[in-house]
Amino acid sequence: MKAPSFAYAKPRSLEEAFALLERHGEDAKLLAGGQTLLATLNMRLSSPAVLVDITGLPGLAGIAVEGKTLCIGALTKHREIERAPEVAQHAPLLAQAAPHIAHVAIRNVGTLGGSLAHGDPAAEWPACCVALDAELVLAAKNGERRVKAREFYRGLFETALGKGEMITAVEFPILGAGYRSAFLELARRHGDYAIVGVAAMAKASGGTLSDVRLVFIGAGPTPIRARDAMAAVEGKKLGPDVIAAAQAALASDLAPTGDLNGSPATKMHLARVLCGRALSQLAG
Repeated sequence: MKAPSFAYAKPRSLEEAFALLERHGEDAKLLAGGQTLLATLNMRLSSPAVLVDITGLPGLAGIAVEGKTLCIGALTKHREIERAPEVAQHAPLLAQAAPHIAHVAIRNVGTLGGSLAHGDPAAEWPACCVALDAELVLAAKNGERRVKAREFYRGLFETALGKGEMITAVEFPILGAGYRSAFLELARRHGDYAIVGVAAMAKASGGTLSDVRLVFIGAGPTPIRARDAMAAVEGKKLGPDVIAAAQAALASDLAPTGDLNGSPATKMHLARVLCGRALSQLAG
């Protein structure tokens, strides 16, 4: 298919980008990598009047450790996150999730901010950001604000981004010793959208897990924090009974809808399987 006609603008500064967004309003669409946007254009699912290409803006890419925070710019590419030693050391969950994102050719172009702003409930980065308790830095003409990842996603492809705002960076708290992470995903083929996946984290000590975090993808309209399943594990020595209790608790945490990849019952079964595997990995 062929994309609809649109105008194209490539601002040289944030100020120029904000001016374009203000001028064109809802008729403008940000291009931050384009690995999702270009596909939706070609399928006529998007029809913006103007594309605002921010890929060359200075200061929006890069990975740095600042005190007790890992800072990743919004225009940092998936592949850069996958291979960065700072990520492997301070937020290994991101390094574990990155290989599940499509294929290397796409990871070489797609960006962290673009993925987060799109808000696909089957995407890997949103769930990881929620599990890592990240804060998204949102900027607009009049300044910037910070929003917790768990509060950023409000519905299917619906986010907290306001008019004229863009994601400029993501800040991840650096956790202390003893934390483990696991990212598991099931797809029909490697690189396909996830049927179900889970981003998992916990502090492990002698087989007991604390500060447990289980965030599922493909199981609802947003990344889903499995609160009851987390509570079933918190502070307990992991064993078959505890894992079974967490898996059973998913019935009240998740309400997946059926799609081309499977029925609600199938997705719930797969979520329970991944839950058990992830918890076992966290306990070591």
